[in-house]
Amino acid sequence: MNYKTKISSLILVWLLAMGQVFAQETVNLEMMHRIKNEGMRNSQIQDLSFHLTDFLGPRLSGSTNLRNARNWTAEKFKEWGLSNVKIDTYGEFGRGWDVKKAYIAMKEPYYAQIIGYPKAWTDGTNGLVSDEVMLIEISSDADFDKYRGKLKGKVVMTPANLTVNPAFEAEARRWTDEELENRKTIPVGNMPSRWTPEQMAQMRTARELDAKLNAFLLEEQVGLRLTGTRGSFGTVFHTRSGSFSTDKKVTVPEMEIAAEHYGRIYRLIKNGKKVSIEAEIDVQWLDDDYAGYNVIAEIPGTDRTLKPEIVMLGGHLDSWHAGTGANDNAAGVVVMMEAIRILKALDVQPKRTIRIALWGEEEQGLYGSRGYVQKYVADRATKEKKGEWDKISAYYNLDNGSGKIRGIYLEGNDMLVPIFEKWFEPFHEMGANTITRRSTGSTDHVAFDAVGVPGFQFIQDPIDYGKGYHTNMDVYERMQFGDMTQAAIIIAAMVYNTSERAEKLPRKPW
Repeated sequence: MNYKTKISSLILVWLLAMGQVFAQETVNLEMMHRIKNEGMRNSQIQDLSFHLTDFLGPRLSGSTNLRNARNWTAEKFKEWGLSNVKIDTYGEFGRGWDVKKAYIAMKEPYYAQIIGYPKAWTDGTNGLVSDEVMLIEISSDADFDKYRGKLKGKVVMTPANLTVNPAFEAEARRWTDEELENRKTIPVGNMPSRWTPEQMAQMRTARELDAKLNAFLLEEQVGLRLTGTRGSFGTVFHTRSGSFSTDKKVTVPEMEIAAEHYGRIYRLIKNGKKVSIEAEIDVQWLDDDYAGYNVIAEIPGTDRTLKPEIVMLGGHLDSWHAGTGANDNAAGVVVMMEAIRILKALDVQPKRTIRIALWGEEEQGLYGSRGYVQKYVADRATKEKKGEWDKISAYYNLDNGSGKIRGIYLEGNDMLVPIFEKWFEPFHEMGANTITRRSTGSTDHVAFDAVGVPGFQFIQDPIDYGKGYHTNMDVYERMQFGDMTQAAIIIAAMVYNTSERAEKLPRKPW
């Protein structure tokens, strides 16, 4: 048998095998109809969205608001009649931190309000700071001596290359058919780096110099540091200056302000004009409980053989602190809550247990989902398998905003293509029909995929992803309720199909 004949035979065998798998996949179309009907007629998307954003507010990791959100979602699950509802610790997270007051304004050369927010986990100012702003220009270690002994109690800022460009492109967009088709293609070869070696070296040097600057400002007992952020039209992107670590290291009080306001102050000072600021940051550290938590609830399985197995769905409950975390990630939480509500309202009696998990502290490094996996599923480092490793059929995640679902990432698992293609058929008219072997990262499904358990993130329309997330403008008004209704219906169906399948979903080797 020659080489070409061998290849043709192998392809034929693979196609026949995939065709057999595809033929075996069935979809309960009556249940798909019922799920669609319940999701569209009795949706609680808007009410859940209101409570998670306007009512509960921002949910920074470890904050009082996040604690309140855990309690509220747990009570909602009990109200719906879900079983085994619990607020479950995954281990230690660190210190909690609440903003009690934040204010900043320019007093000279005239009064002007400034859009600004404390950096996460920064220390407070111990009262009102009112002083002239000093521009600190440091490009080497030798520059520190110019300012030594002159900064106690002062407001300081450093030069920043903040470019605000005209908004020629639309603020929101959806994937085109061509773009979705392209997402089915897996790039071959190594992806080019975003940065050249020279740029990487420059960034390392800049980070090292900034770390030295922070230590110097702390030593000099600076009253307040101002930092500009990317964004435009008053949008402030979040970062953090302090730490939630239990070592309780003191930090310089620091505020991030809108790029336009930062630029105004900088230009005034560079042109020899005096600028004075008054500001106050009042924060409260929470040292009563350093544990991190996830919210768990279930619809128990009913099949005598399959009920110990689990189908999971979830999203992260925490957010950043200036907005209300609407698209990141109240939207994902609301969709997942609505999906399980739909199934419970239909009195579904699943063969496998369906479990929802609302993760804590995702924004600081997937603490909640990784902690859950470490505690119940597997140890990624040692490859020790724990009780749930061979019980979880799939974990479905949502964390790319409130845009509608257009398909799903399979994380390189070819075996799932014919299965999910069949499952998505009833939702083609809703715009969801893209099944790609591609992987996507940076959110809670990777904690499961990393230990060989099928974990998935959905392809979603980006809407304004990247422009409002992690900002003061990630609020209720940004949420797309029609899209979220579509997403909840599709996820409810995916979870149902997984729970009823004769076998667990096929896995990649770990």
